[in-house]
Amino acid sequence: MGRPKHSFRIPLPDGSNLSLAVFETHKDPAAEVITVQITRLLDDNWVTDAKLAVYRSPEGNYSKLPDREKP
Repeated sequence: MGRPKHSFRIPLPDGSNLSLAVFETHKDPAAEVITVQITRLLDDNWVTDAKLAVYRSPEGNYSKLPDREKP
């Protein structure tokens, strides 16, 4: 995915971050992928503790995307 159309982030009391991002899809610009994730700094690298990705179709229907396998 490229750069998000919109993104928001708030720091959490434990030092991690909660973020939300909205991306255009490659196949249909009227659809979107919305991600919510919690990240934290570990040994100078940002790691993702939890992530939720949701697809919004051009018709306005929502569905959870499957979790991606870590390489």
